[in-house]
Amino acid sequence: MKKLLIIGAVWPEPNSTAAGKRMLQIISIFKDLNYEITFCSTASKSEHSFDLNFLNISSENILLNDSSFDDFVKKFQPDVVLFDRFMTEEQFGWRVAENVPNATKILDTEDLHFLRKQREIDFKSEEENTSQKEISDTFIREISSILRCDLSLIISDFEQNLLIEKYKINPEILYYLPMFSEKFKGEIPGFQERKNFMHIGNFLHEPNWQTVLILKKLWKSIKQKLPDSELHIYGSYVTEKAKQLHNEKEGFIIKGRANSVEEVFLNYKVLLARIPFGAGIKGKLLESMEFGLPNITTEIGAEGIQFDENWNGFITKSDEEFIEKSINLYSVSSIWENSQKIGFEILDKKFKRNLFEQGFIERIQSLSENLESHRNENYLGKILQQNALQSTKFMSKWIEEKNKKLK
Repeated sequence: MKKLLIIGAVWPEPNSTAAGKRMLQIISIFKDLNYEITFCSTASKSEHSFDLNFLNISSENILLNDSSFDDFVKKFQPDVVLFDRFMTEEQFGWRVAENVPNATKILDTEDLHFLRKQREIDFKSEEENTSQKEISDTFIREISSILRCDLSLIISDFEQNLLIEKYKINPEILYYLPMFSEKFKGEIPGFQERKNFMHIGNFLHEPNWQTVLILKKLWKSIKQKLPDSELHIYGSYVTEKAKQLHNEKEGFIIKGRANSVEEVFLNYKVLLARIPFGAGIKGKLLESMEFGLPNITTEIGAEGIQFDENWNGFITKSDEEFIEKSINLYSVSSIWENSQKIGFEILDKKFKRNLFEQGFIERIQSLSENLESHRNENYLGKILQQNALQSTKFMSKWIEEKNKKLK
């Protein structure tokens, strides 16, 4: 039986984050291949962390800058190591390379962090009327991590094309693997059976928080035209700042964590997502299509999901257009019903699991059979691996010795 070791930045929370849901999808593919799987992380588990024992997956807490990981990984002897986000590859990639050099190293980017961060800088710079365009430290670190790994999973076709066309990354070390999605198999309510607007997103995620602030500003104009409607805001880890936005008189309601995403998405009429920046695939928008819930978003919100310029609602470029389209989608049944239909078509043509699973399996098998020649072709990765191994190893060993002295 082959073995997979996953090194997670956090423990999966599929009911809180799209990243948690995606991780379980990747795990399910390796489970179907009959891999023995161990998931490890330096993070602490929360009450909302998924119980991996339910899937017969072992869990291990590991320490940062500690040679105990070396003993652990040598004992486990994984055939494949999956790094969840580039930060974990930075922290543990050199230890994996040193102790299990023949293990295939896969990076799940989740989304391109450097792209999300640059867009956040651009958004805030525009608000402050400043400009910052230099190559960021995050860009250098993330691209270096991609180059060091045997394969990097890219969640968005936009980001796949960006890496290949703009940054000249070898396509042989990239694999486009989006989140899987399909239409809900239960009964889906229609236009007349639904009521009110909604938004959902983890409050600790900066793009989500900024989206809520924008919706607070725009809501009064929508409410003025639709006085009987309300906007309900769902999301994990509600902050005190978020609670202060709650205003029942205005119909702007902070609901907090959704007990059932299914129940929420099946009851509302329109999802509002005036997303100002971000990267990857927005899980909330993909899920809205699953449950027949049309949405209003931005070009960044629709990025990586849109198919043939179609959308299950409207993609808007200005606040005025967002307000106008929100009112139209909520009010006109023919527009709403056509939008719902388009959403189902997008899922069917672009996100069904069977469109990607077999190709991914074949790529993993090919890598394991031709790992040495694959690495020889990726000469930049070999150079970065050698340099990073020495520098990161030195720093990690120094921190480990320093921690021993402090005990």
